[in-house]
Amino acid sequence: MTIKQKVLISDKMSPQAEQIFKSRGIEVTVKTDLKPEDLKNVINQYDGLAIRSSTKVTAEILKMTGGKLKVIGRAGIGVDNVDVSAATGAGVVVMNTPFGNSITTAEHTIAMMMALARQIPSANASTHAGKWEKSKYMGQELFAKTLGIIGCGNIGAIVADRAIGLKMKVIAFDPFLSAERAVELGVEKVELEDVLQRADFITLHTPLTEATRGIINAAAIAKMKKGVRLINCARGGLIVEADLEAALESGQVAGAALDVFEEEPAKVNVLFGNEKVVCTPHLGASTVEAQENVALQVAEQMADYLLQGAISNAVNMPSVSAEDAPKLKPYMKLAELLGSFAGQLVQDSVKEIRIEYDGHVATLNVKPLTALALAGFLKPSMEGVNIVSAPVKAKEMGIGISETKREKSATYHTQICVTVVTEKGQSTVAGTIFGESPRIIDIDGVPTETALGKYMLYVLNLDKPGLIGAVGTILGDAHINIADFNLGRIPGKNKAIALISVDDPIPEKIVAAIAKLTQVERVQALKF
Repeated sequence: MTIKQKVLISDKMSPQAEQIFKSRGIEVTVKTDLKPEDLKNVINQYDGLAIRSSTKVTAEILKMTGGKLKVIGRAGIGVDNVDVSAATGAGVVVMNTPFGNSITTAEHTIAMMMALARQIPSANASTHAGKWEKSKYMGQELFAKTLGIIGCGNIGAIVADRAIGLKMKVIAFDPFLSAERAVELGVEKVELEDVLQRADFITLHTPLTEATRGIINAAAIAKMKKGVRLINCARGGLIVEADLEAALESGQVAGAALDVFEEEPAKVNVLFGNEKVVCTPHLGASTVEAQENVALQVAEQMADYLLQGAISNAVNMPSVSAEDAPKLKPYMKLAELLGSFAGQLVQDSVKEIRIEYDGHVATLNVKPLTALALAGFLKPSMEGVNIVSAPVKAKEMGIGISETKREKSATYHTQICVTVVTEKGQSTVAGTIFGESPRIIDIDGVPTETALGKYMLYVLNLDKPGLIGAVGTILGDAHINIADFNLGRIPGKNKAIALISVDDPIPEKIVAAIAKLTQVERVQALKF
């Protein structure tokens, strides 16, 4: 019987999101009034959590998942309300929807820029008050002005397109903007200093990180043209609000249009009441179309992950498309089993793990395979580690990770090789796929073709007669049935490796009895 996946929707979003989950066979609970304590108490019941900006997913909440929660889906771009680091450590995929509200936010930016240039909010209030202050509200044209964009990703690129349509000159600073992409967009790629010095209007479209926090501060404002106008529909905290207030007072900044603030909800703010400032309550994504789009998108993404293993727009692990997921599935099992095999055999402090992909597998997206190999390697010694948390855990342990891809394979049409480098040497295990069945094909240079069973014995022994009979007798006396027995010789060393699949778990006393055999140098019980 298949156990149904369960999702909690804890913020208000389109009812269509709930219907998408249900249509995919996922059980849904909608509770949009949960307090943090309430969420802590119920989070361990769910495989997925769908949120907008209200729910705060803290480290404390993530500690209460009991290992059940697999994915957090944010209907929107920013994941400031999710402790992504803690989620990664807990093995939870964090997804956002970076495209669903891009147009809406870009349009709001243009609207805010126009309102700022023509002082529309103040003029509106004045006219409603019965005044006719035509000469007071002298505006500024956008035509031929220079717009500086800080952050030219999805939203910034749309803003650039709209601004070019208004016949503005657009310059953009973004470390990830290629020269080719800049030409395609019709913008001039420049450094941050150039944006500050040259722009008549500056708009921000960058995430809030340690590098971007307070990017517009007193020092940056001092480099700007006198009379510059600033627009921020991205994230509060990008602008130091006290520095902006001082610049507005001095006239260095002619005006600002802000949709976001350092503290939200913003009931009190140093910039409120200033006629030079246009404010809206974080409305960038607030259109019917955008709310619908992000809700549908996050539901589809979460369902794809829970049901198929497809990963879209994850902020803490590589993406796997719905098309790629079925192709990767047998290799995912192989990668995790190889990692587990290596992890159960390692005895010394690990310095590096090298993963090589040869043949057909090298043509695929191998990032998830590497993460699974690491998860398999760490699981024998670390509880709760998975595909999401394994790369982070390995890094924390100081283990170097390397990937090699070769599209031509010497022996098999496709294979994965995991090499573990320790302080005392290195060990290698390689495997391939027969149909969809994973097989080990090489252990430290010893060829073998071994299917991996649930319970196995690894035996390193002297290549002398009697081993098979002796091991078989010990297992037989313990009523442990042998399902498969594979033996491979180590060239030039008078040693061999035996891999024995059995039907039941192997007690420690049986392992100890085999270890006492004169031919045996090492024996290890394995479980997959």
